[in-house]
Amino acid sequence: MPTETHPLESFFQRAVRSSFAENVGLNDPEIVDYVAHMLCEFSEPDNLHRLKDGAGQCIENIVKMLPAADPVYGTATSFDRERAVRKYIGDYAMYVAGTQLDVLESAPSYLADRSIVSELIRIGKESYFIVSQFDLFEYEKEAPLFARLAECMDFCVLGLALVREGLKGRALGSAHI
Repeated sequence: MPTETHPLESFFQRAVRSSFAENVGLNDPEIVDYVAHMLCEFSEPDNLHRLKDGAGQCIENIVKMLPAADPVYGTATSFDRERAVRKYIGDYAMYVAGTQLDVLESAPSYLADRSIVSELIRIGKESYFIVSQFDLFEYEKEAPLFARLAECMDFCVLGLALVREGLKGRALGSAHI
């Protein structure tokens, strides 16, 4: 899963591996690779908020993303689309809960419609679990990874939060030199 062409890949690999192994005891190279790849993906413009509503507007609320993943009662046009959107929702939930919570808390609408960390984690776990149930044909090899992501979402969120704090500490330390 690594994107060896992305300029931040090795940086994210080292940061995630170190934080996950040393701080939260998560020694799963496949999860480390996946999370580092996700960080690379979300570092690109427009990738964090790539889900759009019917009017073409970005969907930035995780609860409003769920209908886009529902092929029966929502707007997903196929079960493949359901899997893709659920994978994105799991990634988005992990990323936001682990790295962006202070941004959410400072938003003007935070008190009115905020998704708290526990809700982000719940939805992320549910989404990764659903992705893990797509375990046939081209999805068979990835299904166990998503089952593990669903099980250890809390640890991944904590590991990402610690990566972020470590990076903030480095930035502050270098600013005082």
